[in-house]
Amino acid sequence: MTQWLEVCDLTEIPKLGARVVNHGALAIAVFRNADDEVFALEDRCPHKGGPLSQGIVHGRRVTCPLHGWNIELIAGCAVPPDEGCAREFPVKIEAGRVWLDPVAAASAVA
Repeated sequence: MTQWLEVCDLTEIPKLGARVVNHGALAIAVFRNADDEVFALEDRCPHKGGPLSQGIVHGRRVTCPLHGWNIELIAGCAVPPDEGCAREFPVKIEAGRVWLDPVAAASAVA
């Protein structure tokens, strides 16, 4: 079941940056790339748990600030040869507003 949560206006997320949404004990990073696409991943690198929201967004990837792992924003998985995935969450933009489904993980944690 989809449970959309209104997050913010798209302009409130910096280009090539992120905003953290807390849902209970879960921290979700909502990213915006240069093309105004939005993505949502658990704010935890699959390597050592670094805060992905503090990483560098480039294209459709984010680089973890702790050890430089590149994580695909679309699926949440590390770019080979690294392995592991961060949970991905459905996100959408409607009328310039960003919406997130913090309950439905689109991919499983590896």
